[in-house]
Amino acid sequence: MATKDSRSEYVARIHRVLEHIDRELDQPLELETLARVANFSPFHFHRLFTAWMGETLGDYVRRRRLELAAQRLVAQPRLPVLQVALSVGFGSTEAFARAFKTRFGSTPTGWRDSQRRNRDQSKSKDDQARAQTPANDGYMKVTIVDRQPTTVAYLRHIGPYGKQVSDFWITKVSPWMETNGLYGKPRYGISLDDPGIAAPETLRYDAAVEVPKNFAGAGDYQMTVIPGGKYAVGKFKGTENKVGEAWAWLLRDWLPESGMQLDSRPFFEHYPVSAGYDQKTGQFECEICIPVTPL
Repeated sequence: MATKDSRSEYVARIHRVLEHIDRELDQPLELETLARVANFSPFHFHRLFTAWMGETLGDYVRRRRLELAAQRLVAQPRLPVLQVALSVGFGSTEAFARAFKTRFGSTPTGWRDSQRRNRDQSKSKDDQARAQTPANDGYMKVTIVDRQPTTVAYLRHIGPYGKQVSDFWITKVSPWMETNGLYGKPRYGISLDDPGIAAPETLRYDAAVEVPKNFAGAGDYQMTVIPGGKYAVGKFKGTENKVGEAWAWLLRDWLPESGMQLDSRPFFEHYPVSAGYDQKTGQFECEICIPVTPL
């Protein structure tokens, strides 16, 4: 196994903690437990986390709980507010409502209603646009797929999605892939935050490549396993400025009518080896994958 310097070891440990938090938001997240995940002393872990992340552990966990709750309020409009609260680790609707209003300036029900109105307005505009543009650009056929767990190596980008992510692939990820002989492997773009809810400067995106479990390469990369299970998969073909619309349609239009609900696994774009890309037009192909379970 390739040795890594001290800073890389800190990065790996913090990434393990963040991944654990995202996957266990419905459970109590105690300082001692998270310190063990990071393999740091509980006495020092809180200060280390704050220095590394720029916010306290408690503030970070609360923010992630509320951001996921806001996402579920929109994507699962028939799910009772209490169930949303419990699904992200709040013990009562009262505590959830207070925290939610502090974060978003609205009650959970008010947020859901305002987002539904925005969705209906956007849907009306989209319907008009679709009548004038090819239906294949930004709107997708969706199937439910059982995926196997997949080991990936990844580089993380923190900041706004869109062009910055495209530039990250070109300037950072592509040279790293070339160095490690990873061209010709399936790739994944893993979006860990909702750009419609989280602040742009906090958005996390992992540019990942499928690798063997014993992969030991060069560079400052991390490894994880994309969980298996059921995913709703939309086959997208279009340009960069349309992929955001496709994500929004899948989450805010398709999902509420599907009889499915989200769970805590990450969202991602899957780029099979066969996925097309047209350099002249910028049009590309990918599979947009969201984790689902029956309602």
